[in-house]
Amino acid sequence: MTEKITYKDAGVDVELADRVIGSLADRMKATFRPEVIGKMGGFAAMFRPQWSRYQDPVLVSATDGVGTKLKIAFLTGIHDTVGIDLVAMNVNDLLVTGAEPLFFLDYFATGAIQPETVTAVISGIANGCEQAGCALIGGETAEMPDFYAPGEYDLAGFSVGILDRTAAVDGSKMKPGDAVIGIASSGLHSNGFSLVRKVLLEHKGYALDTRFPELGKTLGEELLTPTAIYVKPVLDLCRKVSISGMAHITGGGFIGNIPRVVPPSCTVSICKGSWEVPGIFDLLRRDAGLDDEEMHRTFNMGVGFVLTVRRDQSDAATKCLFDAGLRSWVIGEVTARSAAGDALCLVP
Repeated sequence: MTEKITYKDAGVDVELADRVIGSLADRMKATFRPEVIGKMGGFAAMFRPQWSRYQDPVLVSATDGVGTKLKIAFLTGIHDTVGIDLVAMNVNDLLVTGAEPLFFLDYFATGAIQPETVTAVISGIANGCEQAGCALIGGETAEMPDFYAPGEYDLAGFSVGILDRTAAVDGSKMKPGDAVIGIASSGLHSNGFSLVRKVLLEHKGYALDTRFPELGKTLGEELLTPTAIYVKPVLDLCRKVSISGMAHITGGGFIGNIPRVVPPSCTVSICKGSWEVPGIFDLLRRDAGLDDEEMHRTFNMGVGFVLTVRRDQSDAATKCLFDAGLRSWVIGEVTARSAAGDALCLVP
């Protein structure tokens, strides 16, 4: 007789995956908004937006991952913060348009299900969704034998938001004289980690439990600090001041992200030194020997989100953000762009 070989024998334990996800049902339901329809566990999730709240509703979507920051989670065995990163990278992108995130879906893929790891990651995702006010409405947990190194996994996230078309922020209303406000990051966020690992772990050989005075914590703790989620404070700010442009400072840093929202008639001039730069960036600058341009092209440099407002509203904006627990600074201004000018100018 031919030997019976099951799916489990091939490395895919469907029952284990179902048990792990089933154990997280209550944690996921805790993120639900009233607009979620139906029960969990279906082939697709349903969500009925409150259309009456909008005159001309527009759905906004985003997708992203965590990148090689996951390698730090693998090395430390700490997996509950990268789920927050996953949500943040998506909902902060939605926020740039002025959209309110409605729901979130995740994709978790690994070679073999490790219940404690999956539980930690999904719990982190639920935490991020609660911070952003969106529902963790569904996702996919894929067990793929021989595809990933033991103990490793990959993450991707998908989010959908909504806004009134007339309230969309696209940079078109930006004009000379507007103030540029930078909101503090929580550190590296989820960008530049291939360079971070190359410099600090490979080149310098630092152990992740090394404690640096300029960090006030271990290197591992610093690197795994989750990305800040700006949704609720910035949406509240949108209702109080006139915001003409916003940018999420992710991969590409200032140089790669701010120009994406600047109209052809304007230049955003950023005054370096006008905000507090966290110690991790000074450490990287010293140990990697990077110049200013490369640092601002790769990292957020302590500013995770940028917005532009009328100059006479800048004080009100920074106060509103402060009251919400966010540090912020006026870090520059919008000027008229010359014929040969650039969308972004970094000035000493």
